Amino acid sequence: MEETKRYLQSFLSQHKMDISSGKAALFNEFIADEENVLAVKIIQENQKMIMQNWILKNRIDDVLNQTVSIPNGTVNKKYHAKIDFDVLGWNDIIYFEMKGLENSGLEFDLEDELLYGVPEISGDLKIRILFRIDGEAEDSVLNEKTITLIINPDPKSLWKNLESNKNDPFWKPDVAAVSDQFLDKNIIIASKRGRSHANVGSFREDDFAFKNFNEIGWSVIAVSDGAGSASLSRKGSELACNSVIGYFEQNLNASILNEFDQVLAEHHAKATDETSKKISHFVYQNLSKAAYFAHQKIEETAIKNEADLKNFHATLIFTLVKKYDFGYAVLTFGIGDCPIGLLNKDLTEIKLMNWLDVGDFGGGTRFITMPEIFQSDKFSSRFGFKLVDDFSYLVLMTDGIYDPKFEVEASLEKIEKWNEFLQDLQGNNEDGIKVEFDKNNPEIAQQLANWMDFWSPGNHDDRTLAIIY
Repeated sequence: MEETKRYLQSFLSQHKMDISSGKAALFNEFIADEENVLAVKIIQENQKMIMQNWILKNRIDDVLNQTVSIPNGTVNKKYHAKIDFDVLGWNDIIYFEMKGLENSGLEFDLEDELLYGVPEISGDLKIRILFRIDGEAEDSVLNEKTITLIINPDPKSLWKNLESNKNDPFWKPDVAAVSDQFLDKNIIIASKRGRSHANVGSFREDDFAFKNFNEIGWSVIAVSDGAGSASLSRKGSELACNSVIGYFEQNLNASILNEFDQVLAEHHAKATDETSKKISHFVYQNLSKAAYFAHQKIEETAIKNEADLKNFHATLIFTLVKKYDFGYAVLTFGIGDCPIGLLNKDLTEIKLMNWLDVGDFGGGTRFITMPEIFQSDKFSSRFGFKLVDDFSYLVLMTDGIYDPKFEVEASLEKIEKWNEFLQDLQGNNEDGIKVEFDKNNPEIAQQLANWMDFWSPGNHDDRTLAIIY
């Protein structure tokens, strides 16, 4: 009764019809009339319904106009985005469905509020959200909101893969991959033309060569990176590697090697200044001659083809290794910006076996084709030697691997970066591509070649990687 009285007093007052004291009894009789009580109740219920309808309508409009930002995706790259109802303030949504994901490679998990998958098409993907707010009837028409997910094309697909000219006199395959034994260990090597070269149909400029000299117990591996600015560097790198092998085929003299074996045995038993000097002398004498032999062979080819020697510019790193009863002798030479890394057996230490020719600006790299390197006072520092009980990996790589995976020279001496690199090779990468380091794995060389297709923005040079394990 009191509620009816207050409502009618307010209603009449709004229409300038105040109740005088003389009309009080009449008003009390009026508000007691059941017809008027029912009318007031109906009016109040209708007002409440109108208010609820407005609140609901306004809430739906807020959701429809709410900005929902989700990260862009990329074709062929795993995608996941949380559609967080708490953050969006969507806890009053009682029905939710996504449409428009058909043939996109994406799915929506309502329980985890997660949009995920591997996008298959690029462009603006219009995702339709169908929803119902708490308070709407179960049979009401679903509200529809559209959000846009931008799917970028796979950057790899933007690069062409044009064949190199097989009729070129210095042509070589765009990809080379091999696996074999190396001493009592195993070796895998892959060399792949970079995207920048494939895009224009030019050649693979990197190269490699290796050989096991079983009769004398030594094995040799050489890797070279042809200079991108040199028109015939593909031949320069090939000659550099093959010439190193050729030199040692001709000059690994058994009597000299026997003498060196004795020196190493003495050095292992008790390292002295004398044994260290003899080792340094042997390393310098034999490896420097191999390096100069490679230089000469490239020079002869340049003269024969009436070409400038600088057109054959190429870096060169190579390693000689022998297994003894007391361990492994590792001898190295390096010119250019290609590293040689020796990892100990339990992966706790890394020894960088050469220093890199790098500069603050382009042109810091030196090449085996440069005559002046052999007269430089730094030439003797290009050689390395290490005697170890055992090792887990001996790795040679060109800058096509080093630049994207290590980024800066300082990282090459950090064991944690090498362990990251090995984990990457073993499948811890965005593509999930794995190299299975098993001597009985017949696919290991191809696996390494496949791994080399990794994407790294701005790094599209040739890639060569040799791993002894």
